[in-house]
Amino acid sequence: MASSPPDPITGHLERVTAFYDNAPPSDPRWGARSYRRILAHYYNLLIPEGASILEVGCGSGELLELTHAGPKAGLDLSTRRIEAAQQRLPGAELQALAGEAIGPGQVYDVIIISDTLNLAADVQRLLTQLQAVAGPDTRLIVNFQNALWRPFLSLARGLGLKSREPTNSWLASSDVLNLLSLAGWQMVRKEGRILLPLRLGGLEAVVNRWFAPLLQWFCLTVFMVARPGREPEKKPRPRTVSVIVPARNESGNIAAAVRDIPDLGAGTEIIFVEGHSQDDTWEQIQQAATSRPGCSIKTLRQTGRGKGDAVRAGFAAATGEILMILDADLTVPAAELTKFYEVIASGQAEFANGVRLVYPMDEKAMPFLNLCANKSFSLIFTWLLGQPVKDTLCGTKALTRANYERIAKNRAYFGDFDPFGDFDLLFGAAKLNLKIADVPIRYRQRTYGSTNIQRWRHGVLLLRMVMFAARKLRFV
Repeated sequence: MASSPPDPITGHLERVTAFYDNAPPSDPRWGARSYRRILAHYYNLLIPEGASILEVGCGSGELLELTHAGPKAGLDLSTRRIEAAQQRLPGAELQALAGEAIGPGQVYDVIIISDTLNLAADVQRLLTQLQAVAGPDTRLIVNFQNALWRPFLSLARGLGLKSREPTNSWLASSDVLNLLSLAGWQMVRKEGRILLPLRLGGLEAVVNRWFAPLLQWFCLTVFMVARPGREPEKKPRPRTVSVIVPARNESGNIAAAVRDIPDLGAGTEIIFVEGHSQDDTWEQIQQAATSRPGCSIKTLRQTGRGKGDAVRAGFAAATGEILMILDADLTVPAAELTKFYEVIASGQAEFANGVRLVYPMDEKAMPFLNLCANKSFSLIFTWLLGQPVKDTLCGTKALTRANYERIAKNRAYFGDFDPFGDFDLLFGAAKLNLKIADVPIRYRQRTYGSTNIQRWRHGVLLLRMVMFAARKLRFV
C-alpha cells in the first residue's frame, strides 16, 4: 500500500522549528536591535498600558520585553528560543507551540503577530484559532513588511544587517485583509510606519516621525489592528440609555427635544446641560423636566465653558449603559437616535458617529462654505484617525459607558484641548482602536434660534485640532 503524502503544514512547521532551534537564540545584529526598538515604540502607542498581551511568534522575547503591557504571554515554535525568552522575562507565561495549534484558554486584551505572519504554515488557520483566546474587546495587532522593500531587505541580509530566515510567504496588504476577514476578524485601522529602520544618531526619529506619515505607501512596516468580527445581533440585550442634550440659547427647542427623544432599549434617561444662556432656556428645561411622565429627566447648569465641558458634565451624571449626545438645536432629528442605539447595542461598532453629508439636507441647513469645509476636514481626519470618518462635526455620537470611561482614563495622553467635545471622543476612540461606524442621518435647518458656531474663529480652532491630532496620532 502506498504511503500517504506528508502533511504540508506539519512539514513546514518542522522546517521552521529546526531552523530556529539551530540558530542563535537572540539576534545580536545592530540593525535587528535598532529595528526592534523602533518597532516597540509604535506597538506601545497602540497597546494600552497595563493590557494583558499575547505575542504569537515571540522568539527570544526581545519585542515582548520592550512593550509597556501588563501580564505578558508568548508562543513560539522553537523550544530553544522559548527558553531564552523565559530567562529574559521570568514572569511571563511562555510556551513552545505553533499558533495554528492554540486552543481555548485565557482571554487577552491584545494579541500581536510581529513580522512572523509570513512564517505561518496556514495563516487562515492561525488567525481563526486566535479567536479562542479573544474576547469582544480584544485587539489583534499584526505588522508585516511591505513588499516594496523586498530587494532592500535582501541586500540587508547580504550585508549582515538582517538575519537569515527560513523560506516564507510574502503577503501583500490585500492578502492579509482577506485572510483576516476569512478568519472572522474585522479591521479597525491600517497604517504604514518606519521609513528608516536603523538608529542613526537621532536621524531615524526625525524621518520616522515627520516623513513616514506622509509616505505611508513606501514605509517598511504595515500595521493592521483588528477586532473579533461579530454578526449584528438581531435581538440584542436591551441596554439603558442616557441622552445628553447640551443647550445654550435653545429655549424654543427644549419642549420638542423632550417630546421627540424616543424610548430606547431598557429605558431612556434625558440629561439637559444648560450653558450660560441669554434667553430663558433654563426655565424651559425646568418646565419640560416634568412634562414626560415615566421618563427620567435630569437638569444641570454648566459651571465651565464650551460644549465639551457640558458633554463631560452630562456623562458624569449619566447612569445609562449607552451614552449619546443630541444637540439641542435639533438639526439632527431626535428620532434618528434609534439608529445609533442599534449600532452600539448590536456590537456592529463601538463608536457611532453621525454623518450629515450622505442624504440631501434642507436648503438652508448648511451654508455652502461650511459644506466644503466639512468635506475637507472629513478627508483629513480619515487620514489622521486611520478609519473612515465622513463627518467630524456632527454633534450626534454614541458609545458605551465602559468605552467612555476608558477614553476618560486615557485623556491625559491628549490633555484638555477640545472646546467642542467631538474631538476628545473621536481622538480617544482612535487611540484605543475602537471601531468607529459612520451613521448617516437626515440633516435639517433650525426652526428656532441661531447657530452657536462662529465660522472663522471656530475654523481656526479646527485647524488647530488637525495639527494637534497629527502630532499625537500620526507624527509620533
